[in-house]
Amino acid sequence: MAENNLGNTQFFSKKPEPELEVKEVIDFVYRAMEEKGYNPVNQIVGYIMSGDPTYITSHKGARSKIMKVERDELVEELLSEYIRNKSWEEE
Repeated sequence: MAENNLGNTQFFSKKPEPELEVKEVIDFVYRAMEEKGYNPVNQIVGYIMSGDPTYITSHKGARSKIMKVERDELVEELLSEYIRNKSWEEE
């Protein structure tokens, strides 16, 4: 029979969730929106502009994933990616 030792303190350690990169979240949400037949660009813009999570489908947990990222981080990542892929060379 196990003894209960009420004099000791139990420790609870929660493993931290691995942090997803913003670009991974955007990609995941984009694909989930496509799978459900939504226009991902329009829906993500709606979410960024309003902050209303109902613009994002809950399919595959996309809504909860995108809500873990600040909206300004989404805008920053999208703009940074656009600038990286845009040719700014003079013609």
